[in-house]
Amino acid sequence: MEDEILNFDIQQLGDCRVSSPLSDVQFVKQDESVLYYSDPKRVEAFYKAGLNPPAFELAGPRSKIYFDPSKLKCGIVTCGGLCPGLNDVIRAIVMGLHHHYGVRAIFGFQYGFEGLSYKHGHPTIDLTPEEVNEIHQMGGTILGSSRGPQDVVEMVDTLEVMNIRILFAIGGDGTLRGAQAIAEEVGNRNLKISVIGVPKTIDNDISFIDQSFGFVTAVSEARTAIYAAHTEAQGARNGIGLVKLMGRESGFIAAIASITNGDVNFCLIPEMEIRLDGFLRALHGRLEKRRHAVVVVGEGAGQELMETSGERDASGNIRFSDIGLFLKDKILTYFRDANMEVTLKYIDPSYTIRSMPANPHDSGFCLLLGHNAVHAGMCGKTNMVVGHWNNEFTHVPIPMAVSRRKQIDPHSRLWSNVLSSTGQPRDMS
Repeated sequence: MEDEILNFDIQQLGDCRVSSPLSDVQFVKQDESVLYYSDPKRVEAFYKAGLNPPAFELAGPRSKIYFDPSKLKCGIVTCGGLCPGLNDVIRAIVMGLHHHYGVRAIFGFQYGFEGLSYKHGHPTIDLTPEEVNEIHQMGGTILGSSRGPQDVVEMVDTLEVMNIRILFAIGGDGTLRGAQAIAEEVGNRNLKISVIGVPKTIDNDISFIDQSFGFVTAVSEARTAIYAAHTEAQGARNGIGLVKLMGRESGFIAAIASITNGDVNFCLIPEMEIRLDGFLRALHGRLEKRRHAVVVVGEGAGQELMETSGERDASGNIRFSDIGLFLKDKILTYFRDANMEVTLKYIDPSYTIRSMPANPHDSGFCLLLGHNAVHAGMCGKTNMVVGHWNNEFTHVPIPMAVSRRKQIDPHSRLWSNVLSSTGQPRDMS
């Protein structure tokens, strides 16, 4: 199995010899870990073969740390699209560094990795507890964000000139790839700079991490759009509510939102090919039987049905065609040709959801992610991202986290639950 030969080892800048200033906390011991597999039989098979089962390093504070807090300078950067909880993570990192470890020099780099490149001229922001005290109540990020790579040599030059010793990079897989490049350049120069990632992806699509912040808020806010679509659909004879949700290559938001809101009748995701004729016939049958329907579609679904320009955004992602508008047109055309009058309402809440503050669940999750990122950085861990697995916070090597994209398995219990909830046919060919 590929999973069995993955490297779970975390890079370390050096030995930890400084006593932690923390007290009255539960320190993590050197050998504590979180098993990758939850199946006891599979774990036992490793032991019987004389092998240790694959496991993540457990996150949390250590009794000995690598950096001397009194001499430490740290930096924080947020990259990629907006996501609920960004300010919560910034606040948690600043508060953790300041109050737990006594670090006083914390700088915010503005507008993503642009802030680390001198040619853009973005000034840094001094991040103090007073500066971040109430930012968790706001959506977005006080540091600003941007997409796309920057010159890694310039970025490491900035870290070196400013004497930054820990860089916290908050973002998705593109950000993590950038953080990996920074860590590798730091290693090439034999510098002692820790690079710690915090997983930010509203799509929840980073591998080896079972949850990223912002996802729960996105699902919660999606319910509002689905409720509106359902209300509109019920209010008209042959009413159709069509909702497009985030999810470029992974349909987790669409799937979980469909389960948590029992009003969805069709859930279309990027992992499953849309058989357009079959879907339209199934939708027709639903309207004949119940006189209304709600359709939820992930933004990356059905791209094979549409022409694409081949253009890419600043992050290198192919610009997707709008599946929501495409389906709206195809649905209206189908029923017009079938001489069946329908009323269709189309809702795209994407940017509304992205700009929301984190809900209580995500806010608490962000706090713990930020604190565990601080603990990892103080211990000299590097080229890693703070993860979450089997209800524990973990350390995940960035190369492993970006090795592939997490997606819904069409044969999984999750997808089976979506089909049970919506009542849609498994095969709409």
